Amino acid sequence: QLLYLVHYLASAIVPFTGIAFCVFVSADGSHSLEDFVADIVFGRYQLQSFHLAFFLAFDKFKNLLVLFHGYTIYNVCVNYVKANVRKKCYICFMKDRKLLNSELGRVKPQEYRELPESGLVLVLDNVRSAHNIGSAFRTSDAFKVDKVFLCGICACPPSAEIHKSALGAEDSVPWEHWQETIELVRHLKAAGYKVVSVEQTVDSVSLEKFASAEGEKYAFVFGNEVDGVSQEVVDESDFVLEIPQFGTKHSLNVSVSVGVVLWQARRF
Repeated sequence: QLLYLVHYLASAIVPFTGIAFCVFVSADGSHSLEDFVADIVFGRYQLQSFHLAFFLAFDKFKNLLVLFHGYTIYNVCVNYVKANVRKKCYICFMKDRKLLNSELGRVKPQEYRELPESGLVLVLDNVRSAHNIGSAFRTSDAFKVDKVFLCGICACPPSAEIHKSALGAEDSVPWEHWQETIELVRHLKAAGYKVVSVEQTVDSVSLEKFASAEGEKYAFVFGNEVDGVSQEVVDESDFVLEIPQFGTKHSLNVSVSVGVVLWQARRF
């Protein structure tokens, strides 16, 4: 009866909204068809040992599409659906189901601020593009950066352009604006941060050789799209990291560089 209910809800809603239903199935250790039907659940956290999921959706011809994920009692599911769903039905097996947004364990902005500090902050030195700044916010959120410092000509939230690429991360990651990057760098060093410029210099350290030390705090500085990190900030830094490259350009978008460096910093 639950299966019929989902079927009729899907037939009423999906053709008009394009929203597909996701139904998770748990057998609680039982293998009988009765238990299988009785234990249809509608949320991630009711999953038990079998971890079988299927999606119900309709194509433009109103044919029911049933997509399965998981091997256990697969044949039982197929036979039951074929026997009980009277519309034309296609059975599609999914080798590795993509996770739904609701399954990713995402925290709310306020919960983000209450998470343990990572010891990492981001400094954007006169980054011109608001889209790059928004991407930096989004990447900072992904790697739990404690704060983003926007310096000089950097655009600041609220900004439609920042929001377009940040997707709301500007609301979760704390930020602060400083007019002069060099003053911020000196302030961070006095506060106990190792200041690390990401730049191409004579004595730079190749990124794969860098491992963040336990208990240390790091401020990673990324520069302007054309001019990079200013020389006076490079001179004030504790050391410089360089991302190894092998092509013709030896140039990465600043927001891409942020992701590469933060991933390395969070590895250890």
